[in-house]
Amino acid sequence: MVIGLMSGTSLDGLDVALCRLQGSGSNTAIELLQFETIAYDPFFQQEVRSVFAKRQVDLEKVCLLHTWIAAQHAHMILGCLQRWQIDPKAVDMIASHGQTIYHAPKTLHPNDAFGNATLQIGDGDHIAVLTGILTISDFRQKHVAAGGEGAPLAAYGDYLIFSKQGENRVMLNIGGIANFTYLPGSCDAREVFSTDVGPGNTLMDAYIQKHFPGNNFDKDAAIALQGQVNEALLYALMQHAFFAKGFPKTTGPELFNLAYLEEAMQNSEQQDISPYDVMATLNRFTATGIIEALRRIPEQAITLYASGGGMHNPLLMQYIREQLPGYTFRDTNSLYINPDAKEAVLFAVLANECICGGEEVLGDGSNGIPHVTMGKVSFPY
Repeated sequence: MVIGLMSGTSLDGLDVALCRLQGSGSNTAIELLQFETIAYDPFFQQEVRSVFAKRQVDLEKVCLLHTWIAAQHAHMILGCLQRWQIDPKAVDMIASHGQTIYHAPKTLHPNDAFGNATLQIGDGDHIAVLTGILTISDFRQKHVAAGGEGAPLAAYGDYLIFSKQGENRVMLNIGGIANFTYLPGSCDAREVFSTDVGPGNTLMDAYIQKHFPGNNFDKDAAIALQGQVNEALLYALMQHAFFAKGFPKTTGPELFNLAYLEEAMQNSEQQDISPYDVMATLNRFTATGIIEALRRIPEQAITLYASGGGMHNPLLMQYIREQLPGYTFRDTNSLYINPDAKEAVLFAVLANECICGGEEVLGDGSNGIPHVTMGKVSFPY
């Protein structure tokens, strides 16, 4: 019994997924028993945003948040277990992703003396002690240590629980950043790859929060649907070298933020367009990044399984479907995993591999998937 936790760059809340796992590696069987997203209150969001994706921050605040976030998450877990009427002693471990506050792959920072780096806070020791449950955390550091960029990690869990002989699959997750895993119908691990493709919801959410107070995101694309795509601005947004890079690659709000949008508006001389047109264009920008990346996969029959908050955006998904007519579109509900829970479930799988597996060879590093098990172990006592 494993609780998977995910808190993404959208800072909307903590995903808590209670999973029953059997076996490990390619013999992993998983059942999602309970799932809840605990919304973050404005104070939590404000505190994290004070250090999130900024090159210069208050170091004392980072230190304080490292333990405070862990305590908040621990209380949220215990609250879920109480509502679900489950004794914490029945849970074998917690898989905590933590809260990313900065992602710095070599491709996005200018310092030649340093390599890839990423930082997640929300200390695993504090979660373990406060819940009394063994906690596996800080998964991304091993990925970096083994030569990866620390993201995306989805390939490991996607391959172990979603691969299917005879069906080529794309597992598309549209969170703050959009990423996908390609799973060949051959189930050959050497052909599997996972990559970020550009912004998911991060730019749209940031713009909504600034220009439409009281809204955290564009629910049902209601605002974007009132605008028109500005082609000049869209062209400027797509000019970053990130989009031309090969797979795998990783990115974050450190690049795709409101400063990036402002620069693109200046370069395209579109500073005076309406907020509705900006939102329509940002929606199309996210879709275009996803579409152009998926078109790099050699033409074949592919079934795409969507997950993440962006899959609920009807305008975004409609355009992706229109531009990829050869794809069959589904979401992970058809694979018995709630699409909003998928990322938390994948970290439960990584924790299971950390403790019980680790023998499955998923890659040799050449496809951005170093052969490592990930996670640090924190005992509760």
